[in-house]
Amino acid sequence: MTDNQKLILIKITHTIIWVFFNLILAYLFYAVLLNRIDHKFWIGIGIIIFECLLLIALKWTCPLTFLARRYSNSNKENFDIYLPNWLAKYNKLIYSILFFTLLVIYVYKIWQ
Repeated sequence: MTDNQKLILIKITHTIIWVFFNLILAYLFYAVLLNRIDHKFWIGIGIIIFECLLLIALKWTCPLTFLARRYSNSNKENFDIYLPNWLAKYNKLIYSILFFTLLVIYVYKIWQ
């Protein structure tokens, strides 16, 4: 397997994982907005918190980014994932705001 093929495999994997986290976040919003807090909600929260702790431990860098860096010297934000450059650049900020918003809605709903 060539370095370019390895990079493509990493980018595909990274993109699939990104979609998975989007589905989790969508489910969390669904559960909060429709008052369907169940074990799946808490599993989703746990997965997101685990991801956050992993990113913090790695100085806000995804482990797949380290792996992809072996096969690319690109300076683009999206060199390791199939996302538009602007989204790859602001991904952590966007999803931090979304997760914080989710938590605020959850706290508001339980205190109603």
